[in-house]
Amino acid sequence: MFNIEKFKEIAEILKKHNNTGKIVAISKNHPAESVLEAIDHGVYIFGENRVQEAKAKFTKIKQDNPKIELHLTGSLQSNKVKDALLLFDVFHTIDREKIAKEFSKHQHMLKNKYFFVQINTGREKTKSGIFPEDTKDFLFFLKNEINLPIEGLMCIPPVEDDPKIHFSQLRNLAKENSVDKLSIGMSGDYEEALPFKPAYIRLGTILFGKRN
Repeated sequence: MFNIEKFKEIAEILKKHNNTGKIVAISKNHPAESVLEAIDHGVYIFGENRVQEAKAKFTKIKQDNPKIELHLTGSLQSNKVKDALLLFDVFHTIDREKIAKEFSKHQHMLKNKYFFVQINTGREKTKSGIFPEDTKDFLFFLKNEINLPIEGLMCIPPVEDDPKIHFSQLRNLAKENSVDKLSIGMSGDYEEALPFKPAYIRLGTILFGKRN
């Protein structure tokens, strides 16, 4: 079941913050029926973590609904890049040179695709992302050496930390590197993200309920 009331409530909160940010409804591990229910209520931006699951769920949905915008919010293996480009519109997890180079091999497929660099602000061993001090060099490589269109930065704060510390650090990194957009805020911390004017907040559990 998709919680349309909660979706509308959070969309209103975004407006109150004078925020043009958008909600990505994270539908991973939820059936196509829940996605179709959300679409019936006017939701059109969805996020998935795995290429195979997204392919099975969204290939027909996207054919039937050209307005749908699909975001990849999980890490990606190099051998899945071409498949991912055929299906996804926005990529939130560019986190290493190898994956970036793989994308750059398909320049003809990059038109109207948007990319975010994942920063590991908490320096956690279990999380993907580049360390904050490597942001400048990595962005230079992406933009100037392999011509990847970078929209902004993304982070997932450590669970035990105050997320505002990490959102603030990400905003500063974005400003220092002349990058416009932030992908921050999930079901548990989206309210803390709002003052930082995110381009996208990624909401799963709060909209779709607990995952299967």
